[in-house]
Amino acid sequence: MKIIDILPPDSVVVKPDIQTKKEMLKALSDMAARKTGVNERVIADALTERERLGTTGIGRGVALPHTRLANLKKIYCAFLKTAPVDFESVDNKPVDLAFLLLVPEDAGADHLKALARLSRLLRDDAIAAQMRATDDPKALYRLIAEADGADA
Repeated sequence: MKIIDILPPDSVVVKPDIQTKKEMLKALSDMAARKTGVNERVIADALTERERLGTTGIGRGVALPHTRLANLKKIYCAFLKTAPVDFESVDNKPVDLAFLLLVPEDAGADHLKALARLSRLLRDDAIAAQMRATDDPKALYRLIAEADGADA
């Protein structure tokens, strides 16, 4: 599975006005609700509950908020670039790049495979630097696709 198989081009968004972790999760939940048909509040509550288990801020300015949803039909991914916000990351650094991953409750190993693929992509400092250097969603999508070995 390639990232672009689960990341629609219009789910790559730049929102420089976001100032908090809560606003970031809400923006991701709103975007996901429009694309998946799952209620925004259900998504936001599930993400908030997941964050209570431990932060999804993996360090280096990156977060991978993710959760399983019972009423989701297929895996969905979104990408959000913001101004740096306190995300309670493992390295205590602010987050400005976030991939949302929503998976059906019965997704099995696909959940872990997708998380690993996203994590690998964003742990590459050169790719993260390129992502930070542009505010064009189409350019960001192309960059993600190219970094993941796909044609955008």
